[in-house]
Amino acid sequence: MDERLTLLLSRVAGKVRELWVTDGETAYIRDPVFPVIRNRVHAEFCKAMLRSGGNTLVGPILNYVAACQNPDGSWNEVHVNYNEPSALITAFIGDALIEAADRHPHEDALERARDFVLAAERSPGCFLKSAGYTADHLNVDASCGAFLARYAERYDDREARAAASRAAENVVSHQRDGVYPYAVDKGTYPYVFDLPCIHYQGVTIYYLAKTNDVLCDDRIDRSIAEAARWLAAAQRPDGRFDWSGSGLSFACYLSGAYAFAQASFTYASRLDDRYREHADRSLDWLDANVRGLAPRWEPGSWGDLPLSVAAAVKSASLGGYPLRHRAFRFGYGVYREVARRRYSATAETRAFEALSGLLGIRSSTVEPSKNFPDLFMTSEMLDCLSQSMIWGKNT
Repeated sequence: MDERLTLLLSRVAGKVRELWVTDGETAYIRDPVFPVIRNRVHAEFCKAMLRSGGNTLVGPILNYVAACQNPDGSWNEVHVNYNEPSALITAFIGDALIEAADRHPHEDALERARDFVLAAERSPGCFLKSAGYTADHLNVDASCGAFLARYAERYDDREARAAASRAAENVVSHQRDGVYPYAVDKGTYPYVFDLPCIHYQGVTIYYLAKTNDVLCDDRIDRSIAEAARWLAAAQRPDGRFDWSGSGLSFACYLSGAYAFAQASFTYASRLDDRYREHADRSLDWLDANVRGLAPRWEPGSWGDLPLSVAAAVKSASLGGYPLRHRAFRFGYGVYREVARRRYSATAETRAFEALSGLLGIRSSTVEPSKNFPDLFMTSEMLDCLSQSMIWGKNT
């Protein structure tokens, strides 16, 4: 598996390097589809390069990233629909700064990031993602906890360690039948999105595992084992997921789910060796479907479209939501089924905007009508797979 992982990382990172833009002492990565430069993409790319030996690429990007930090210590979540300070994105960038601290120190920026993330804890273990999205997202808690745990380890910071422990406790305490729900209260959403989600199950496992690399808490590992069991049950023998039991419409079929799953299963194999097979299945899918930049969604064939529409019906029925919202989710699901089977190098979103407007729904995402090369998914994969290599060597 190590050789395949190395080759996949090299192939994907090489494609990202083609998007590199140098500007004096700084550098950034341009998005080939959307007119945005995402802070998170830079953080994920830097972590992957540091773990796999591409150190010379990191300094100029981190110089660019450091210049983007807000006076309050935060970084913005840069999105096509919005651009606002986020504890989640600050945690990701803080994690990258920790990874780079020995070779490319940005100590002041890192300390201010720590202060901002700590201040975002609005109740024990619950971290506010941003002003626009105020629900308790368990993946956000796990991500903030992972950064604070690593900060605590490096700087012997008891306050950060205690906050990381509270974050992990909040995530574990909300687990049901192995599932980490997407959100456990309403916040600014119209409904409580207390739903199982394959993509965010992997995300939450991944960051909870990074937290427990520091905390070494047996209860957290038992929770991760239960979560991995649920995720493994959703995986088919060919590596693909059965998305019918995944209720979060905008996250269905995201290709990044396979990278989070691969890394999560690799960590879980330290607890139970049977998860090695599931990690291999995820890697099989990635190796077959990611040739350069990752596709936004899992590709599909037109021949199995009827079965996929049936899965969309099941997915839309999860949760006790009003008929209008279930209709939107079903329409969203069918739109996604068609979109992931069509391909384009650009993003056309008018059809989705018309669907959202017709049903009076405000979506937090941009949904092109065709599958496209997604730098955002690609950067997540680079981070997950490079971390997986480390976990794999330690099993």
